[in-house]
Amino acid sequence: MSIMRIGHVSLKVMDMAAAVKHYENVLGMKKTMEDKQGNVYLKCWDEWDKFSVILTPSDQAGMNHVAYKVKKDEELDELKKKIEAYGIKTKVLPEGTLPATGRMLQFTLPSGHDMRLYATKECVGTEVGSTNPDPWPDNIKGAGAHWLDHVLLMCPFDPATGVNKVAENTKFFLDVLDFFQTEQITVGPGGAFQLASFISCSSKPHDIAFVGGPTPGLHHVSFFLDSWHDILKAGDIMAKNKVRIDVAPTRHGITRGETIYFFDPSGNRNETFAGLGYQAQPDRPVTTWTEDEAARGIFYHTGVLPGSFTEVYT
Repeated sequence: MSIMRIGHVSLKVMDMAAAVKHYENVLGMKKTMEDKQGNVYLKCWDEWDKFSVILTPSDQAGMNHVAYKVKKDEELDELKKKIEAYGIKTKVLPEGTLPATGRMLQFTLPSGHDMRLYATKECVGTEVGSTNPDPWPDNIKGAGAHWLDHVLLMCPFDPATGVNKVAENTKFFLDVLDFFQTEQITVGPGGAFQLASFISCSSKPHDIAFVGGPTPGLHHVSFFLDSWHDILKAGDIMAKNKVRIDVAPTRHGITRGETIYFFDPSGNRNETFAGLGYQAQPDRPVTTWTEDEAARGIFYHTGVLPGSFTEVYT
């Protein structure tokens, strides 16, 4: 069994026209279709499947679900057995539940988030194709994000009452879904509590991450750029488009990535993320950031963690 990568994220938006304009003109995504319910599907130029972001009309912001792609359809049956043996109920959604997508295995994470696994989605190719391709297309808009990179989920965390869904999610992903942990933040006496966890199913520093908070939610959706120069250019594009920036260009200690955090028009936090940081492998020792250095781990340059960064999420 092998989960390869993040496949798509479904986001709630309150103003569809404004949201589409944001994801097209700021991030550089391309609209690939719209269904009868008014949901809009988009992809980045370097992605080959038909969509990686679904925007759904809503009266509030947030995430509907996140989906990861497995290698083969038959692996969904084995994963169903493993997940249910772990004590989590699953549901098989038939092919076509989402356009251009095969059957999906749906379940709820210990943190309360809706997750899906699937094996097939219509391949439409990248903007530069697969035969003698150029390094980039000529029609890039905005920041020109290459691909949807990862999500960070906020998970209920209250050690005083024995609640730590960060640790529970991490255990589930490692024991059942065959991810591996790359980094963590620990707090409390002797670092007894796992406040944040970064895990991977590839050679990337993380394919999903979990951070503790009072309630479950979506902290951010991240899109990959090549370099620090591209991050700075993205900041210029955001300023030009009057995008609300949460955290100006800086570097993470965790993952070593370069970053900007900003909001879409509905308030969903986005990130542009550059640099692969290091080669993540299952046998690489887990990096631990202690409570006294956690802020530097998150924002390496200043070592200061704005309250809004952990308190505001959808």
